[in-house]
Amino acid sequence: MFGIGFQEMLVILVVVLIFFGPKRLPDLAKSLGKGIAEFKKASEEVRKGIDEAVRESEDEEPEADPAPPANATGTDPPAPANATGTDPPAPAGAAGPDPPPTAANESPPPPSAPKG
Repeated sequence: MFGIGFQEMLVILVVVLIFFGPKRLPDLAKSLGKGIAEFKKASEEVRKGIDEAVRESEDEEPEADPAPPANATGTDPPAPANATGTDPPAPAGAAGPDPPPTAANESPPPPSAPKG
């Protein structure tokens, strides 16, 4: 209980008994019990309030219908053949797609003429 062993609890009880005396000890224990009960009740009410707020926020969120998977089996598509997950390099001399625009050049370059 709270990481306190029997010996530590005994020392605390002896100190409380010496400090408050045997006549006030029952009243002290009764007050302590009421305080703990009120604390438990208040913490339970707070927990219920939080749970209720979470349920209300979940109910307010619109439930979007998820898109169906791309393949009919519902499994992931096969991994690419190369280890990097990118397309293999194009053969020398092959025309590839136009490069994306850069910050210095806002428009894409003009299409290249077919080589023939």
